[in-house]
Order: sequence, then C-alpha cells, then structure tokens
Amino acid sequence: MTPSHTPRFPRRPRSLVLALALACAVQAVPAQVRLPSLGESAVEDITLGAERRLGDQVMRYIRADPAYLDDPVLLEYVDSIFLPLVAASRQRGDIEPELDRQFAWEAFLVRERSVNAFALPGGFVGVHLGLIALTTSTDQLASVVAHELAHVTQRHIARGSIAAQRNSMVSMAALLLGIVAAARTNNADLANAAIVGSQAASIQGQLNFSRDMEREADRMGYGTLTAAGFAPQGMAQMFERLDSATRINDSGGFPYLRSHPLTTERISEARSRAMFAGSGPDSTPLRHALMQQRARVLMDADPQTLHRLVDQQGGAADAPLRERLATAYAAALSASLLREHAVAERLASQALALASAAEPREPQAERDLQLLLAQVRLAAGQPAAAMQVLDSISADARGRAPLLMRAQAALDLQRGARPAPAALRAATEALQTWVAEHPRDAGAWTQLAATADAAGFKLRAVRAEAEARYASGDVNGAIDRLRAGQAAARGAAGQDFIEASVIDARLRELRAQQRRVFCEARADGGNPVPLEGVEVRDCPR
Repeated sequence: MTPSHTPRFPRRPRSLVLALALACAVQAVPAQVRLPSLGESAVEDITLGAERRLGDQVMRYIRADPAYLDDPVLLEYVDSIFLPLVAASRQRGDIEPELDRQFAWEAFLVRERSVNAFALPGGFVGVHLGLIALTTSTDQLASVVAHELAHVTQRHIARGSIAAQRNSMVSMAALLLGIVAAARTNNADLANAAIVGSQAASIQGQLNFSRDMEREADRMGYGTLTAAGFAPQGMAQMFERLDSATRINDSGGFPYLRSHPLTTERISEARSRAMFAGSGPDSTPLRHALMQQRARVLMDADPQTLHRLVDQQGGAADAPLRERLATAYAAALSASLLREHAVAERLASQALALASAAEPREPQAERDLQLLLAQVRLAAGQPAAAMQVLDSISADARGRAPLLMRAQAALDLQRGARPAPAALRAATEALQTWVAEHPRDAGAWTQLAATADAAGFKLRAVRAEAEARYASGDVNGAIDRLRAGQAAARGAAGQDFIEASVIDARLRELRAQQRRVFCEARADGGNPVPLEGVEVRDCPR
C-alpha cells in the first residue's frame, strides 16, 4: 500500500463518509464460515447474528447523517436493480437459508458526489449518487451492485483478515464511534488522530479487499448479473469507465478505484466475459437517463448549478430523444427546487408528452415522468392536481413512491381550505397495508404517523412513530414511544382497544429483543451497555 492510497479527509468530513470507510474495515474480522477460505485459516469468531448486529449499529449512525438519502423515486430505481440481483443469488444458491434469514438485504442511497458503492456487515449495500450519475446504462450500475452483493453473499466482510483476531469486532466498533464523533465536530485533525491512534497502518491494509476476494466478487457478481437478466457487457463497460477515470485523474472523487483496485487482469477478464457472452441493448435506456439526471440534481443542490440546469431547458431540438428527455427532466426538477413552479410544470409536462409519443414506448420512464410532474405540483402547493397525476398511474405500476406522494397530497388537502377526509383515510389504510409487508420501511412508518394523526387515529400514529424509530435502529426511542402509547390508552376513554393491545404486545416484543441482544453480545465476548430491567443473571448460561 503506497502513501498515495492513504484515505484523504475533506475539509468538512461528513460522519457518514467516515463511517462507511471504517465499516469497510470491519471486513478484517474473521468469521464463522461455510465457504472456501481462499488460503486463510478460518476461525469461528463472528456469527451471522453478530455480523448483522454490527451492521445495524453502523446503519443507525448512517441513517442519522444528513448525507443519508431516502428519495423514493431514485431508491425505487436502485431497488429495481438490487432486488432482482438478490433473487438471482438465492436461485443460484449463493445465499444459504440461515444467511438469508439473518441479513437485511437492503440497498440505500448516499448523497455524495464521489463515485462509490460499498458493502456493510449484515447485508447492507450503499450506493453514492455520484456512481449513478457516472453510469450510462442500467447494466453498468447493476454490475457494481452485483459485485458489492457478492462481497456480502461470500461474507468477505467477515473473512477479510486473520490478523485482527478475536477482539476485532469490539475494536472496530469503538473506532467507528470515535471517527463518527470526530467527524461531527468538523475537525479533520481529530478524525485523522482517531485513525492513527487505532493503528492506522493495520486499518489501511484492511480497507481494501484482497485481490483474491476482488476476483471472487467479480466472478460471482458476473454470474449474478447475468442470472438476473442484465446485459453481461455492463461489467466490462463499467471497468472501462473507471479505468479511464483513474488514468485521467480521479482527484479524490473516485474512492471506488482505491477500495477496488482495477488491475489489468480484472479488466481483461471482464472484457473476455463480455466478448464471449455477446452484447445487447439496454432494456431501459430512457429510464436510466432520467435517474442519472435525478442523481446529478440531488447530489449538488447548489443554486448556481440548478440555475445552469434550468437554462438548458429541453436541450437542442435535433438532439436524440434520450438526451432531450434527460435535459428536460433535470431542468424541471431543478426549477422545482428553485421554486420556479411555472417553469417546472411546463418542462415536466412537455417531457411527459414527449415520452408518451415515443416509439417504442418505455412505460417505466413514462411513470417516472408522471411522478416528477406530481412532485412538481406538490411543491407548488397543488395537491389536488398532483393527486390527478398519481391517479393516472396504472394500478400495476404503483409502488412506494406513488404511495408516499399520495399520502402527502392527502395531508396537504386536509390541511388546506378544502379538507378531504376520505382521501386521508384511504392514504392511511394504504400505508398500513404497505408497512405490514415492509416493516423496515422507516419512511413509510413516518408518513403513516402523520396521516393517522391527521385522521384522528392517535394510537396508530404513536405506534407508527415507534416503528419508524425502530426501523431506523433506535430501539430505545421506539420503546419510549410505545410507553407513551400505553399511557395515552390508559388516560383517555374511547381509545382503540385493538391498537392498544398491539402496542402492549409490541412493547413486550421489543423488550425481549433488547434482552436477547444484550445476552448475545455478552456471549460473543462484548461488554454491552447495561439495560434498564436487564441483568447479567437474566442471560442463560
């Protein structure tokens, strides 16, 4: 490892970025594995449950960071790539039943301009907006996500290094907390001191997966990529783009190049696979172009940049359709963020009409333009007009993004001059159905809390607040809200008996979970924070 590969902290380091860098260092922890050890003597130090708990701990700090982004539209697009890859991994047998049950299998977005993606303990995969903005096709983005997913399924995070030995998990977690705390002071010297004080030379050696593991992730990722139906040339194209970027000068904006070194061997293998597999067209060229522009706008909301995008309007009249739609999308979203609502409405409407008249039509791209128009109208204070657009989306094309937008439109209508209680109740019930199927969706729980409260379902609102905190990793906060719900149920007549019973049962469940995690952490050799009402003698011997 040369000095040029030492991580560089920006002037105002974000805790999220530092946490991610350190989380990658957790790969140094030896693991309990059922996989080839790639020449290393495997040790049985970290169970799947322990790795998941460490991932949850890291994610708790990530979700609290301003750079963590829950943009429903963009996240739906990433999930449309990530979830088929996970399904393909299951079908291929790369995800064993116990691993499947224990890990989260969750992708999330990071509002960062840098080109990066990373795997965390416990099945979490992060994607920087800069990576989405760099790629020119769905297949290229899918190749990176497939590679990171392979790191998870092969448990490279836990298999990375034998040198860390048994106390690695504790020391890595402690270093994580120290760096996060340092970063929140915006003190780069303090953050660097935390690294140095924790044996920086050793940590830096662990930040990068070994070349053997990188090759394995390439091979497994390629198999998953093709099994999921993505074009095989996507990986080779992505390597070529990254290789070109590093030859020019990444200027610190391509951390993926340092954590995933692009050797000549890896690039040539990817090109060979693509050559023998043949090539095919991108199945969603328009949609990726729109999401690429959305990522570019959201990762840099500087007014000067937004004004420049608005000035481009719909681009040149003789430009290809993809380019005109992408330019109009970026301009409309930028105008909306600048509160130039009339311009945003005009550009979004024009783009939707253009896509609807295109041949061949691309339904997903049209849907994304409908969502943009609804978003523009919500920002302009026109919830009824936004609801009309959302109603026009076919039932089989609806999902999380339209659901959350409809709930927001119903809330805005209820708070306006002409309340719509029926729409509010419908949105509340739709959200309730969604969270029953997606219990870890913190954003949906938060929206449910707002609509339930506005509709007069006070206990449901309190419980939704608790579930939102639990989904974000704040178990103590969830328990506090459930206790508040218990107090509200006792202190007011006519409260929903069923909802009160659910709150009681959920509180018992979370308290039991706290006790179980406390005892498992002690069994793994850790020193967990004492819990109210939980003592060491409560843990089975």
